[in-house]
Amino acid sequence: MIKKWTQGIGSALILSVASSAVFAAEAVKITLKNGAQVQGEIVRERDDLVLLDLGYTVLSLPRTEIATQEAAGDQTLTQAAVAQGEDIYYVEPGREPLPVDKNVLRVGEAVVQIQTASGLGSGFIINKLGHVITNQHVISGEREISVVVYRKKEGGLEKQVFPKIKIIAMNGSLDIAILQIDDPAVDSLTFVPMGDSDLLTQGQAVFAIGSPLGLERSVSQGIVSVRARETRGAWSIQSTTQINPGNSGGPLFNARGEVVGINNMKLAGVGVEGLGFSIPSNLLKLFLKNRDAFAFDPRNPNSGFRYLRPPAPEDSPKKPVNP
Repeated sequence: MIKKWTQGIGSALILSVASSAVFAAEAVKITLKNGAQVQGEIVRERDDLVLLDLGYTVLSLPRTEIATQEAAGDQTLTQAAVAQGEDIYYVEPGREPLPVDKNVLRVGEAVVQIQTASGLGSGFIINKLGHVITNQHVISGEREISVVVYRKKEGGLEKQVFPKIKIIAMNGSLDIAILQIDDPAVDSLTFVPMGDSDLLTQGQAVFAIGSPLGLERSVSQGIVSVRARETRGAWSIQSTTQINPGNSGGPLFNARGEVVGINNMKLAGVGVEGLGFSIPSNLLKLFLKNRDAFAFDPRNPNSGFRYLRPPAPEDSPKKPVNP
C-alpha cells in the first residue's frame, strides 16, 4: 500500500511512528505538484510542512510541494468501490506517467464508438457498471444507440457491438450525456480513471482517442493552449489536439492516462488549425455527482425533467393571444 500512495512524492520524508499520536485528526486528500496524491489524517500543520498520518506511517510533506489540499470525499475511490456503487467514477492516486504509445495500450480499450441512425461519435467507459460518457449532441434525438468496444485479442482487435443502451442523464447546456451498456459482459470491460483538470498547465502534453470521420481508434496529440477558455457561457480546455467530427464525446487524456476532458468542439475555417476544445473533467465530476438533476425520462421528449411555469397572478394584465 505504501508504494501506491507515496509513489512520486519525491523529497517527502517518511517518518515512522511507534505509538499513536494524540492530535485532532482531519481526513484530507493532498495533491502534489508532480501529480501524486495521498490521503490520510492531518496530525500537525506548520508554516513549512504538513504531517499526514497514513495509518501505518506519517509523511512530512513540504508545503512548497503541495498543489491542492481538500477534505477527503467520494472522489478518491478504488475500482472496487465503484463496483460497489459508491459512485460512478474513480481516481487512481500515484498513477505512473507513460509515453503516448504505452498509454494507448493502457487506456485504448475503454474508448468506444457511439453509433446512431444519423452518425457516429466517441465516448469512454468510466466503471465496471458499464457507464459511458459522451456528448449530448452525439445522441440527442436518437432512438437507437449502439456502443462499439474494441478489445485486444491475439492477432489483432475484435469489435464488440452492444446494441442495448440506456440513457441515464444528459444536459444540452453542458453537452454531457451518461449512457449505460445493458449487458452482463460490462464487468469485463476496461474503464478509465478521472484526472484533475484544475492541475493542467499551459504547454502540458495531452492526447485524444476517437473516431474522427469514422476512422476508428485514431490517436492525436497536442498541448494545452489555455486551461480555462470561456466558450458559450461556460469554460473549456483549449488545446492543439486535432479534433474532428466523430471525435465528439471522446476523452482527452494527460500523461498518466487519466481523463482530463471530453472533446466536444473545434474552430473550423480556411487556415484554422489546432483549435480544439474539451469539457473539463472537473465539470464532468460535478455533473456525475448531481446526475439526478439531469435524469433522462424516456416518457419526456426533453432532456431531464420538464417543470411547468408557475401560474400568473389573477390580477396580472392579460397578454394578447395571436389568432
